[in-house]
Amino acid sequence: MPLYEYRCEEDGTTITLMRPMAEADKAVKDPQKKGRKFRRVHSTFNVGPGGSSSPASGGTCPTCNLDGTCGL
Repeated sequence: MPLYEYRCEEDGTTITLMRPMAEADKAVKDPQKKGRKFRRVHSTFNVGPGGSSSPASGGTCPTCNLDGTCGL
């Protein structure tokens, strides 16, 4: 099941939920029961060496080094 991120329209709090794709855009109940409204946001990720994932920070090419410097 995929993970989806939702951001509170009032205070910017972000939560992550595991939901079926068919429920991705359904309303989200406020986990703190404060009546806040959450809206789905599109998140991105990339996979680094060894299968570790990290937030996307731009593209990389096949010659990039692990420290982010260009190998050309």
